[in-house]
Amino acid sequence: MAKKIAVFASGNGSNFQVIAEQFPVAFVFADHRDAYVLERAKNLGVKSYAFELKEFDCKEDYEAAIIDLLSKHAIDLVVLAGYMKIVGPTLLSAYEGRIINIHPAYLPEFPGAHGIEDAWQAGVDQSGVTIHWVDSGVDTGQVIKQVRVPRLADDTIETFEARIHENEYQLYPQVLESLGVGRK
Repeated sequence: MAKKIAVFASGNGSNFQVIAEQFPVAFVFADHRDAYVLERAKNLGVKSYAFELKEFDCKEDYEAAIIDLLSKHAIDLVVLAGYMKIVGPTLLSAYEGRIINIHPAYLPEFPGAHGIEDAWQAGVDQSGVTIHWVDSGVDTGQVIKQVRVPRLADDTIETFEARIHENEYQLYPQVLESLGVGRK
């Protein structure tokens, strides 16, 4: 039986859109009530939920509310797609081995929130995209699949970033399929 997925995002949701156009998504979760991903979900007919950490007394309570959503929908795999919160011990212990993340750099190079900008500033001739299992570190989980993206001589940061995102849009569906997520 195909795995049931939920996608977590914090902002624009372009990776969510690519995923939702190809795979059934049980719901999208946004950690910002005004995240554009919620509009994308509405337009695609995908159920969505949003609440913010500041609405809870502590991160444990916030993550317990997320676990309740995941349990209610019987989610097999959590797909982080631009989710900019570090997964804490509460969520990680409940879903360890069932959370994947996409990172816009070739890990272990340039972990953290600004992988593209950090690679650009470092002047590297290539960076990449990594999809990995989430662990207790920041972008340190076991790599599932990676692809290199060259930095071309005439690149601007905008063209370099656009090519990295295009590679994300190709890589995530490949990985989801390889992990047993059935296509629409």
